[in-house]
Amino acid sequence: MLSSIGHALDPDVDAVALHYRHLGVSIVKQLRQGRPIEDILLDRARGYCVSRNDPVTGGVHCAIGSRVSGQDLRTGSGDYVVTSTLASQCPPAVGRALGFSVASKLLQRPAHDKPSTRPISFVSIGDGSMHNAHFLSAFNLARHARYRRIKCPVVFGISDNGMSISYKTDGYTRSLFNLRGDEIPMWSANGTDMLDVYDKTLRATEYSRKKAAPSLLLYKDITRRFGHAATDRQHAYLSEDEVLGMAESDVISAAVVQAVEQQNVGTYAEWLDRFEEIGSVATKAFDAASMEPKVTDREDMLSIVSQPMVPVPRLPEAKIVESADRTQKTSSKRKGSKAEVMRKHMTKVIAETLEKYPDCVYIGEDVEHGGYYLVTDGLAEKFPGRIIDFPPDETTLLGAAIGYSQAGLTPIIEVPYAKYLDCGVDTFYELAISNWLTNGQRPNGMIVRVQGFDRGRFGGNSHTHNMISHIPPGVDAVCYSNGRDY
Repeated sequence: MLSSIGHALDPDVDAVALHYRHLGVSIVKQLRQGRPIEDILLDRARGYCVSRNDPVTGGVHCAIGSRVSGQDLRTGSGDYVVTSTLASQCPPAVGRALGFSVASKLLQRPAHDKPSTRPISFVSIGDGSMHNAHFLSAFNLARHARYRRIKCPVVFGISDNGMSISYKTDGYTRSLFNLRGDEIPMWSANGTDMLDVYDKTLRATEYSRKKAAPSLLLYKDITRRFGHAATDRQHAYLSEDEVLGMAESDVISAAVVQAVEQQNVGTYAEWLDRFEEIGSVATKAFDAASMEPKVTDREDMLSIVSQPMVPVPRLPEAKIVESADRTQKTSSKRKGSKAEVMRKHMTKVIAETLEKYPDCVYIGEDVEHGGYYLVTDGLAEKFPGRIIDFPPDETTLLGAAIGYSQAGLTPIIEVPYAKYLDCGVDTFYELAISNWLTNGQRPNGMIVRVQGFDRGRFGGNSHTHNMISHIPPGVDAVCYSNGRDY
Protein backbone atom coordinates (compact mmCIF):
# COMPACT_ATOMS: atom_id res chain seq x y z
CA MET A 1 0.00 0.00 0.00
CA LEU A 2 2.84 2.40 0.80
CA SER A 3 4.15 2.02 -2.75
CA SER A 4 1.63 4.66 -3.80
CA ILE A 5 3.91 7.17 -2.03
CA GLY A 6 6.05 6.89 -5.16
CA HIS A 7 3.26 8.41 -7.25
CA ALA A 8 3.16 11.51 -5.04
CA LEU A 9 6.90 12.19 -5.41
CA ASP A 10 8.64 13.78 -8.37
CA PRO A 11 11.06 11.08 -9.57
CA ASP A 12 13.21 13.62 -11.42
CA VAL A 13 13.91 16.23 -8.73
CA ASP A 14 13.13 14.79 -5.27
CA ALA A 15 15.71 13.26 -2.94
CA VAL A 16 14.46 10.07 -1.29
CA ALA A 17 15.83 7.95 1.57
CA LEU A 18 13.66 4.96 2.44
CA HIS A 19 13.24 2.62 5.37
CA TYR A 20 14.15 -0.89 4.28
CA ARG A 21 10.49 -2.01 4.41
CA HIS A 22 9.47 0.73 1.98
CA LEU A 23 11.28 -0.60 -1.10
CA GLY A 24 8.08 -0.48 -3.17
CA VAL A 25 8.30 3.32 -3.23
CA SER A 26 11.64 3.13 -5.07
CA ILE A 27 10.26 0.60 -7.55
CA VAL A 28 7.30 2.86 -8.38
CA LYS A 29 9.60 5.86 -8.87
CA GLN A 30 11.75 3.90 -11.30
CA LEU A 31 8.73 2.65 -13.22
CA ARG A 32 7.56 6.26 -13.59
CA GLN A 33 10.96 7.12 -15.05
CA GLY A 34 10.42 4.51 -17.75
CA ARG A 35 12.64 1.69 -16.52
CA PRO A 36 11.34 -1.80 -17.42
CA ILE A 37 10.22 -3.93 -14.48
CA GLU A 38 12.66 -6.62 -15.62
CA ASP A 39 15.63 -4.28 -15.14
CA ILE A 40 14.38 -2.99 -11.80
CA LEU A 41 13.88 -6.48 -10.37
CA LEU A 42 17.23 -7.67 -11.66
CA ASP A 43 18.96 -4.75 -9.94
CA ARG A 44 17.18 -5.51 -6.68
CA ALA A 45 18.04 -9.21 -6.96
CA ARG A 46 21.67 -8.17 -7.46
CA GLY A 47 21.47 -6.21 -4.23
CA TYR A 48 20.05 -9.10 -2.23
CA CYS A 49 22.54 -11.54 -3.76
CA VAL A 50 25.39 -9.06 -3.19
CA SER A 51 26.39 -9.31 -6.84
CA ARG A 52 29.36 -7.41 -8.17
CA ASN A 53 26.92 -5.90 -10.70
CA ASP A 54 24.69 -4.37 -8.02
CA PRO A 55 24.26 -0.73 -9.16
CA VAL A 56 23.85 0.52 -5.60
CA THR A 57 26.90 -0.84 -3.74
CA GLY A 58 28.90 -2.67 -6.38
CA GLY A 59 28.56 -5.88 -4.39
CA VAL A 60 30.04 -4.87 -1.03
CA HIS A 61 26.78 -4.78 0.92
CA CYS A 62 23.01 -5.19 0.57
CA ALA A 63 21.42 -1.76 0.77
CA ILE A 64 18.30 0.04 -0.41
CA GLY A 65 18.83 2.54 -3.22
CA SER A 66 18.89 2.78 -7.02
CA ARG A 67 21.18 3.75 -9.87
CA VAL A 68 22.78 7.18 -9.54
CA SER A 69 22.47 9.43 -12.58
CA GLY A 70 24.48 12.48 -13.55
CA GLN A 71 21.52 14.68 -12.71
CA ASP A 72 21.32 13.11 -9.24
CA LEU A 73 24.93 14.09 -8.58
CA ARG A 74 24.42 17.62 -9.89
CA THR A 75 21.19 18.42 -8.06
CA GLY A 76 21.00 16.07 -5.07
CA SER A 77 17.98 14.17 -6.42
CA GLY A 78 17.49 10.41 -6.60
CA ASP A 79 17.34 7.50 -4.16
CA TYR A 80 19.92 7.51 -1.38
CA VAL A 81 21.55 4.50 0.18
CA VAL A 82 20.18 3.72 3.62
CA THR A 83 22.67 1.88 5.79
CA SER A 84 20.55 1.30 8.87
CA THR A 85 17.22 -0.14 9.94
CA LEU A 86 17.00 2.63 12.52
CA ALA A 87 17.01 6.30 11.55
CA SER A 88 20.50 7.32 10.44
CA GLN A 89 19.00 8.38 7.09
CA CYS A 90 17.19 11.30 8.77
CA PRO A 91 19.95 13.87 9.53
CA PRO A 92 21.34 13.80 5.95
CA ALA A 93 17.78 14.09 4.61
CA VAL A 94 17.31 17.32 6.56
CA GLY A 95 20.74 18.43 5.36
CA ARG A 96 19.70 17.93 1.73
CA ALA A 97 16.56 19.97 2.33
CA LEU A 98 18.63 22.78 3.84
CA GLY A 99 21.24 22.46 1.12
CA PHE A 100 18.89 22.81 -1.87
CA SER A 101 18.44 26.58 -1.55
CA VAL A 102 22.05 27.24 -0.51
CA ALA A 103 23.40 25.27 -3.48
CA SER A 104 20.92 26.87 -5.86
CA LYS A 105 22.11 30.34 -4.87
CA LEU A 106 25.86 29.69 -4.71
CA LEU A 107 26.02 27.53 -7.83
CA GLN A 108 23.58 29.76 -9.73
CA ARG A 109 21.29 26.93 -10.69
CA PRO A 110 18.15 27.74 -12.71
CA ALA A 111 15.39 28.95 -10.41
CA HIS A 112 12.28 26.82 -9.86
CA ASP A 113 9.70 29.48 -10.66
CA LYS A 114 6.75 27.20 -10.05
CA PRO A 115 6.40 25.71 -6.54
CA SER A 116 5.33 22.44 -8.16
CA THR A 117 8.82 21.99 -9.63
CA ARG A 118 10.80 22.65 -6.46
CA PRO A 119 12.64 19.65 -4.99
CA ILE A 120 11.84 18.16 -1.61
CA SER A 121 13.70 15.68 0.58
CA PHE A 122 11.55 12.68 1.55
CA VAL A 123 12.71 10.32 4.29
CA SER A 124 10.83 7.38 5.80
CA ILE A 125 11.23 5.33 8.96
CA GLY A 126 9.27 2.78 10.97
CA ASP A 127 7.51 3.57 14.23
CA GLY A 128 10.25 1.83 16.21
CA SER A 129 12.88 4.08 14.63
CA MET A 130 11.20 7.27 15.78
CA HIS A 131 12.57 6.55 19.27
CA ASN A 132 16.09 6.66 17.85
CA ALA A 133 18.25 9.71 18.54
CA HIS A 134 18.99 10.17 14.83
CA PHE A 135 15.33 10.82 14.09
CA LEU A 136 14.76 12.97 17.15
CA SER A 137 17.82 15.11 16.35
CA ALA A 138 16.83 15.46 12.70
CA PHE A 139 13.22 16.31 13.53
CA ASN A 140 14.40 18.88 16.05
CA LEU A 141 16.65 20.52 13.42
CA ALA A 142 13.73 20.66 10.99
CA ARG A 143 11.55 22.27 13.68
CA HIS A 144 14.33 24.73 14.43
CA ALA A 145 14.59 25.64 10.75
CA ARG A 146 10.85 26.24 10.57
CA TYR A 147 10.93 28.34 13.73
CA ARG A 148 13.69 30.48 12.18
CA ARG A 149 11.90 30.51 8.79
CA ILE A 150 14.87 28.85 7.10
CA LYS A 151 14.01 26.96 3.93
CA CYS A 152 13.86 23.24 4.74
CA PRO A 153 11.49 21.26 2.48
CA VAL A 154 11.79 17.87 4.17
CA VAL A 155 8.93 15.38 4.47
CA PHE A 156 9.10 12.75 7.23
CA GLY A 157 7.09 9.57 6.59
CA ILE A 158 6.50 7.18 9.51
CA SER A 159 4.82 3.80 9.06
CA ASP A 160 3.08 2.62 12.22
CA ASN A 161 2.40 -1.09 12.65
CA GLY A 162 2.29 -0.83 16.44
CA MET A 163 5.39 -2.96 16.99
CA SER A 164 9.11 -2.40 17.27
CA ILE A 165 10.17 -6.05 16.86
CA SER A 166 8.62 -7.41 20.08
CA TYR A 167 8.07 -4.08 21.81
CA LYS A 168 4.52 -2.84 21.34
CA THR A 169 4.31 0.90 20.78
CA ASP A 170 0.58 1.00 21.64
CA GLY A 171 -0.28 4.15 19.69
CA TYR A 172 2.59 6.19 21.14
CA THR A 173 3.47 7.41 17.65
CA ARG A 174 0.33 9.49 17.41
CA SER A 175 0.52 10.81 20.96
CA LEU A 176 4.14 11.91 20.53
CA PHE A 177 3.29 14.31 17.74
CA ASN A 178 -0.11 15.33 19.07
CA LEU A 179 1.53 16.72 22.21
CA ARG A 180 4.20 18.77 20.47
CA GLY A 181 2.14 21.66 19.16
CA ASP A 182 4.57 22.01 16.26
CA GLU A 183 4.51 24.43 13.43
CA ILE A 184 5.21 21.29 11.39
CA PRO A 185 1.84 20.09 10.03
CA MET A 186 1.00 16.38 10.19
CA TRP A 187 -1.12 14.31 7.82
CA SER A 188 -2.41 10.96 8.96
CA ALA A 189 -3.18 8.29 6.36
CA ASN A 190 -4.81 4.87 6.58
CA GLY A 191 -1.85 2.62 5.74
CA THR A 192 -4.18 -0.10 4.43
CA ASP A 193 -5.75 2.22 1.83
CA MET A 194 -3.43 2.99 -1.10
CA LEU A 195 -5.63 5.86 -2.30
CA ASP A 196 -5.56 7.53 1.11
CA VAL A 197 -1.80 7.02 1.30
CA TYR A 198 -1.41 8.70 -2.09
CA ASP A 199 -3.78 11.56 -1.25
CA LYS A 200 -2.19 12.43 2.10
CA THR A 201 1.34 12.09 0.75
CA LEU A 202 0.49 14.38 -2.14
CA ARG A 203 -0.90 16.99 0.27
CA ALA A 204 2.20 16.88 2.47
CA THR A 205 4.63 17.05 -0.43
CA GLU A 206 2.72 19.91 -2.06
CA TYR A 207 2.84 21.82 1.23
CA SER A 208 6.60 21.32 1.58
CA ARG A 209 7.22 22.33 -2.04
CA LYS A 210 5.13 25.48 -1.80
CA LYS A 211 6.26 26.60 1.67
CA ALA A 212 9.84 25.23 1.52
CA ALA A 213 9.03 23.90 4.98
CA PRO A 214 8.99 20.54 6.79
CA SER A 215 5.93 18.30 7.06
CA LEU A 216 5.10 14.98 8.69
CA LEU A 217 3.18 11.94 7.45
CA LEU A 218 1.89 9.16 9.68
CA TYR A 219 0.83 5.96 7.92
CA LYS A 220 -1.26 4.26 10.59
CA ASP A 221 -3.08 0.96 11.17
CA ILE A 222 -0.53 -1.10 9.21
CA THR A 223 -0.33 -4.81 9.98
CA ARG A 224 3.12 -6.37 10.13
CA ARG A 225 2.58 -9.48 8.06
CA PHE A 226 5.89 -11.23 8.74
CA GLY A 227 8.39 -11.27 11.59
CA HIS A 228 10.99 -8.56 11.90
CA ALA A 229 13.78 -10.76 10.49
CA ALA A 230 14.71 -14.40 10.05
CA THR A 231 15.91 -14.60 13.66
CA ASP A 232 12.71 -13.08 15.05
CA ARG A 233 10.94 -15.56 17.37
CA GLN A 234 7.40 -14.22 17.11
CA HIS A 235 5.88 -17.04 19.15
CA ALA A 236 7.87 -15.82 22.15
CA TYR A 237 5.78 -12.66 22.38
CA LEU A 238 2.70 -13.25 20.21
CA SER A 239 -0.05 -15.84 20.45
CA GLU A 240 -0.57 -18.33 17.64
CA ASP A 241 -3.81 -16.58 16.67
CA GLU A 242 -1.98 -13.24 16.44
CA VAL A 243 0.75 -14.69 14.23
CA LEU A 244 -1.79 -16.39 11.93
CA GLY A 245 -3.92 -13.25 11.77
CA MET A 246 -0.94 -11.16 10.74
CA ALA A 247 0.11 -13.70 8.09
CA GLU A 248 -3.38 -13.75 6.60
CA SER A 249 -3.47 -9.97 6.08
CA ASP A 250 -2.71 -9.51 2.39
CA VAL A 251 -2.07 -5.96 1.22
CA ILE A 252 -1.80 -7.01 -2.43
CA SER A 253 -5.28 -8.53 -2.39
CA ALA A 254 -6.64 -5.41 -0.70
CA ALA A 255 -5.01 -3.20 -3.35
CA VAL A 256 -6.51 -5.31 -6.15
CA VAL A 257 -9.97 -5.04 -4.59
CA GLN A 258 -9.57 -1.24 -4.50
CA ALA A 259 -8.44 -1.18 -8.13
CA VAL A 260 -11.25 -3.38 -9.44
CA GLU A 261 -14.17 -2.36 -7.22
CA GLN A 262 -13.49 1.35 -6.59
CA GLN A 263 -11.49 2.45 -9.64
CA ASN A 264 -12.73 -0.03 -12.25
CA VAL A 265 -9.13 -0.77 -13.28
CA GLY A 266 -8.73 -4.29 -14.68
CA THR A 267 -10.41 -7.52 -13.67
CA TYR A 268 -9.47 -10.02 -10.99
CA ALA A 269 -8.31 -12.48 -13.66
CA GLU A 270 -6.09 -9.83 -15.28
CA TRP A 271 -4.52 -8.87 -11.99
CA LEU A 272 -3.86 -12.54 -11.14
CA ASP A 273 -2.13 -13.02 -14.49
CA ARG A 274 -0.03 -9.91 -13.89
CA PHE A 275 0.88 -11.08 -10.38
CA GLU A 276 2.07 -14.44 -11.67
CA GLU A 277 3.95 -12.77 -14.52
CA ILE A 278 5.85 -10.47 -12.15
CA GLY A 279 6.56 -13.43 -9.88
CA SER A 280 8.11 -15.27 -12.80
CA VAL A 281 10.23 -12.22 -13.70
CA ALA A 282 11.43 -11.96 -10.08
CA THR A 283 12.38 -15.65 -9.97
CA LYS A 284 14.39 -15.32 -13.18
CA ALA A 285 16.07 -12.18 -11.83
CA PHE A 286 17.23 -13.97 -8.69
CA ASP A 287 18.37 -17.00 -10.68
CA ALA A 288 20.49 -14.71 -12.86
CA ALA A 289 21.82 -12.51 -10.04
CA SER A 290 22.82 -15.48 -7.90
CA MET A 291 25.17 -16.66 -10.65
CA GLU A 292 26.91 -13.31 -11.11
CA PRO A 293 30.42 -12.76 -9.71
CA LYS A 294 31.03 -11.47 -6.18
CA VAL A 295 33.62 -9.07 -4.83
CA THR A 296 36.27 -11.44 -3.53
CA ASP A 297 39.51 -9.54 -3.98
CA ARG A 298 40.84 -7.42 -1.12
CA GLU A 299 42.26 -4.87 -3.54
CA ASP A 300 38.82 -4.35 -5.08
CA MET A 301 37.46 -3.52 -1.64
CA LEU A 302 40.30 -1.16 -0.80
CA SER A 303 40.07 0.65 -4.13
CA ILE A 304 36.68 2.16 -3.25
CA VAL A 305 37.28 3.01 0.40
CA SER A 306 37.80 6.62 -0.66
CA GLN A 307 38.12 8.72 -3.78
CA PRO A 308 41.52 8.69 -5.54
CA MET A 309 43.92 11.31 -4.25
CA VAL A 310 43.96 14.46 -6.35
CA PRO A 311 47.43 15.79 -7.22
CA VAL A 312 47.92 19.17 -5.54
CA PRO A 313 50.62 21.44 -6.99
CA ARG A 314 53.10 22.33 -4.28
CA LEU A 315 55.35 25.36 -4.21
CA PRO A 316 59.08 24.73 -4.09
CA GLU A 317 60.36 24.48 -0.53
CA ALA A 318 62.31 27.72 -0.91
CA LYS A 319 59.13 29.59 -1.85
CA ILE A 320 57.27 28.17 1.15
CA VAL A 321 60.05 29.26 3.52
CA GLU A 322 60.18 32.69 1.88
CA SER A 323 56.42 33.15 2.20
CA ALA A 324 56.44 32.07 5.84
CA ASP A 325 59.34 34.38 6.66
CA ARG A 326 57.61 37.29 4.92
CA THR A 327 54.39 36.65 6.87
CA GLN A 328 56.29 36.54 10.14
CA LYS A 329 58.26 39.71 9.37
CA THR A 330 55.09 41.58 8.40
CA SER A 331 53.45 40.48 11.62
CA SER A 332 56.52 41.46 13.64
CA LYS A 333 56.51 44.96 12.19
CA ARG A 334 52.89 45.42 13.19
CA LYS A 335 53.10 43.92 16.65
CA GLY A 336 56.67 44.17 17.70
CA SER A 337 58.43 40.82 17.78
CA LYS A 338 55.31 38.70 18.23
CA ALA A 339 54.54 36.22 15.38
CA GLU A 340 50.99 35.62 14.20
CA VAL A 341 49.10 33.03 16.19
CA MET A 342 47.96 29.76 14.61
CA ARG A 343 44.32 30.77 14.30
CA LYS A 344 45.15 33.68 12.00
CA HIS A 345 46.84 31.33 9.57
CA MET A 346 43.71 29.18 9.72
CA THR A 347 41.49 32.18 8.97
CA LYS A 348 43.60 33.07 5.94
CA VAL A 349 43.49 29.54 4.53
CA ILE A 350 39.71 29.25 5.01
CA ALA A 351 39.21 32.64 3.34
CA GLU A 352 41.41 31.60 0.41
CA THR A 353 39.44 28.37 0.06
CA LEU A 354 36.07 30.14 0.07
CA GLU A 355 37.41 32.65 -2.44
CA LYS A 356 38.66 29.95 -4.79
CA TYR A 357 35.76 27.48 -4.55
CA PRO A 358 32.24 28.97 -4.86
CA ASP A 359 30.66 25.65 -3.80
CA CYS A 360 32.41 25.73 -0.43
CA VAL A 361 30.54 26.65 2.78
CA TYR A 362 31.65 26.76 6.42
CA ILE A 363 29.20 25.40 8.99
CA GLY A 364 29.35 24.84 12.72
CA GLU A 365 28.39 26.10 16.16
CA ASP A 366 28.85 29.84 16.81
CA VAL A 367 30.90 30.27 13.64
CA GLU A 368 29.14 33.36 12.26
CA HIS A 369 30.61 35.61 14.95
CA GLY A 370 34.05 34.03 14.73
CA GLY A 371 33.74 30.71 16.53
CA TYR A 372 35.25 29.49 19.78
CA TYR A 373 38.77 30.55 18.78
CA LEU A 374 38.03 33.40 16.31
CA VAL A 375 39.06 31.14 13.42
CA THR A 376 36.19 32.47 11.28
CA ASP A 377 36.50 36.04 12.54
CA GLY A 378 35.26 38.44 9.85
CA LEU A 379 34.46 35.75 7.29
CA ALA A 380 30.67 36.05 7.58
CA GLU A 381 30.88 39.65 6.37
CA LYS A 382 33.29 38.78 3.59
CA PHE A 383 31.33 35.72 2.40
CA PRO A 384 27.61 36.39 3.05
CA GLY A 385 25.46 33.27 3.37
CA ARG A 386 28.45 30.91 3.40
CA ILE A 387 29.34 30.95 7.11
CA ILE A 388 26.36 29.18 8.65
CA ASP A 389 25.51 28.63 12.32
CA PHE A 390 23.89 25.40 13.51
CA PRO A 391 22.43 24.45 16.91
CA PRO A 392 24.85 22.58 19.21
CA ASP A 393 24.18 19.00 18.13
CA GLU A 394 26.95 17.11 16.35
CA THR A 395 24.63 14.39 15.03
CA THR A 396 22.65 16.85 12.94
CA LEU A 397 25.68 19.04 12.20
CA LEU A 398 27.55 16.13 10.58
CA GLY A 399 24.33 14.80 9.05
CA ALA A 400 23.59 18.19 7.54
CA ALA A 401 27.13 18.24 6.13
CA ILE A 402 26.41 14.96 4.35
CA GLY A 403 23.22 16.46 2.93
CA TYR A 404 25.03 19.64 1.87
CA SER A 405 27.65 17.57 0.08
CA GLN A 406 24.99 15.52 -1.69
CA ALA A 407 23.26 18.73 -2.77
CA GLY A 408 26.45 19.75 -4.61
CA LEU A 409 28.27 21.76 -1.95
CA THR A 410 31.66 21.22 -0.28
CA PRO A 411 31.20 21.89 3.44
CA ILE A 412 33.88 22.61 6.02
CA ILE A 413 32.49 21.59 9.40
CA GLU A 414 33.85 23.04 12.62
CA VAL A 415 33.51 20.75 15.63
CA PRO A 416 34.75 22.98 18.48
CA TYR A 417 36.48 20.25 20.47
CA ALA A 418 37.68 16.79 19.48
CA LYS A 419 35.66 15.34 22.35
CA TYR A 420 32.47 16.65 20.74
CA LEU A 421 33.08 14.37 17.78
CA ASP A 422 32.00 11.52 20.07
CA CYS A 423 28.49 13.01 20.17
CA GLY A 424 28.09 12.53 16.41
CA VAL A 425 30.38 9.55 15.92
CA ASP A 426 27.77 7.31 14.28
CA THR A 427 27.04 9.98 11.67
CA PHE A 428 30.81 10.45 11.30
CA TYR A 429 31.09 6.75 10.43
CA GLU A 430 28.23 7.10 7.97
CA LEU A 431 29.98 9.86 6.04
CA ALA A 432 33.24 7.90 6.15
CA ILE A 433 31.86 4.71 4.57
CA SER A 434 29.66 6.38 1.95
CA ASN A 435 32.22 6.19 -0.84
CA TRP A 436 32.82 2.49 -0.17
CA LEU A 437 29.14 1.68 0.33
CA THR A 438 28.04 3.38 -2.91
CA ASN A 439 30.87 2.08 -5.10
CA GLY A 440 32.25 5.61 -5.35
CA GLN A 441 28.96 7.15 -6.50
CA ARG A 442 28.24 9.23 -3.36
CA PRO A 443 31.65 10.33 -2.02
CA ASN A 444 30.43 13.02 0.41
CA GLY A 445 33.47 15.27 0.03
CA MET A 446 33.97 17.54 3.05
CA ILE A 447 36.45 18.73 5.67
CA VAL A 448 35.82 18.18 9.38
CA ARG A 449 37.84 20.57 11.57
CA VAL A 450 38.44 19.65 15.21
CA GLN A 451 40.60 21.16 17.95
CA GLY A 452 42.60 18.59 19.84
CA PHE A 453 45.76 17.62 21.67
CA ASP A 454 47.79 19.79 24.06
CA ARG A 455 46.47 20.38 27.58
CA GLY A 456 42.78 20.43 26.76
CA ARG A 457 40.19 22.60 28.41
CA PHE A 458 40.69 22.95 32.19
CA GLY A 459 44.08 21.29 31.73
CA GLY A 460 42.69 17.77 31.29
CA ASN A 461 40.77 15.48 28.97
CA SER A 462 37.55 17.46 29.29
CA HIS A 463 36.43 18.47 25.79
CA THR A 464 39.75 17.53 24.19
CA HIS A 465 41.19 14.08 23.52
CA ASN A 466 44.93 13.59 23.40
CA MET A 467 44.25 11.01 20.75
CA ILE A 468 41.51 10.46 18.19
CA SER A 469 41.06 6.71 18.05
CA HIS A 470 37.84 6.53 16.05
CA ILE A 471 39.03 7.64 12.59
CA PRO A 472 37.63 4.98 10.23
CA PRO A 473 38.80 4.03 6.73
CA GLY A 474 37.56 6.56 4.21
CA VAL A 475 38.72 9.58 6.21
CA ASP A 476 42.11 11.18 5.59
CA ALA A 477 43.48 12.63 8.82
CA VAL A 478 45.77 15.66 8.67
CA CYS A 479 47.34 17.21 11.78
CA TYR A 480 49.15 20.55 11.76
CA SER A 481 51.43 21.71 14.56
CA ASN A 482 52.40 25.15 13.29
CA GLY A 483 51.15 28.01 11.13
CA ARG A 484 53.68 27.46 8.38
CA ASP A 485 52.40 23.91 7.72
CA TYR A 486 48.80 25.09 7.87
